[in-house]
Amino acid sequence: MSSSAPVSVVVIDDHPAILAGVEMWYAASPRPITVVAASGSVREAWTAPGSTADVVVLDLQLGDGGPAFGSLRRLVDAGRQVVVYSMRDDEKTALSCLDLGAATFLTKSEGQEHLVEATLAAADERPYMPPALAGALGTNARSDRPQLSAREEIVLIEWFQSESKELVAQRLGISVRTVNSYLDRVRIKYANVGRPARTKASLVARAVQDGLVDVDDL
Repeated sequence: MSSSAPVSVVVIDDHPAILAGVEMWYAASPRPITVVAASGSVREAWTAPGSTADVVVLDLQLGDGGPAFGSLRRLVDAGRQVVVYSMRDDEKTALSCLDLGAATFLTKSEGQEHLVEATLAAADERPYMPPALAGALGTNARSDRPQLSAREEIVLIEWFQSESKELVAQRLGISVRTVNSYLDRVRIKYANVGRPARTKASLVARAVQDGLVDVDDL
């Protein structure tokens, strides 16, 4: 998506005040963000016009049930860009959402600035690291870091800081196919140590955990 193109969003949250506030925040964005559907039920994301929205903003705790991990997985498996927006702020929940393929994870205390920026980043398929998530990752010391080659690390970091794999290829003087090959090897190595990273957001989380890239560099 063009970095100036309008963005459509479906918001899933069972608190009317949250729905109203989020719509106001999006309306004030310099880049147009339109809430095409809003509801307390995930079903809204599957019915028109919610089914065509660029981004799904999902409250993880709907009703009296537990975390909506199943709904998140189904949305991601269908190719949707999902921003999890939750009252939960624990590291385990945040990492679980990224492992399932969420574009990013925000706590509701992070407010307008971060939700708007996270939504735009998800629409553009860019990684976004809000403060609470960065803090959770920064305190998570991992002993199961895979052994990446120097070239794999370079390609990985370039990809985090680029808008496309084509741009990475241009910067490093290699083909897009070679870029994909390096990234596939990185994913395989993470999967082999029990830390799968299916999406760009989850790879960013792994790299921050392992000290390969600093949050400020993103």
